[in-house]
Amino acid sequence: MNVVHENLARQGFTRPRDGRVVGGVCAGFAQRFGVEPWAVRALVVTTLVVVPGSQLLVYPLLWLAMPADGSDVAATTRPTV
Repeated sequence: MNVVHENLARQGFTRPRDGRVVGGVCAGFAQRFGVEPWAVRALVVTTLVVVPGSQLLVYPLLWLAMPADGSDVAATTRPTV
């Protein structure tokens, strides 16, 4: 699992400590792509309406896979942008 955390952190996918609503996955995607978190949350809710159940499986997996900001993995691995 550490390899997954390192790869995601290297690409800039981390869950911020501030601005979380549930686990910070949407806020992490918003931070990575430079958009507002509400836009990502709206997209997730809209997709949940169109494809019921899919996000209920994907969100927890991303929550586990994305390292939190300030974690050892996120602190040592910076994005190469």
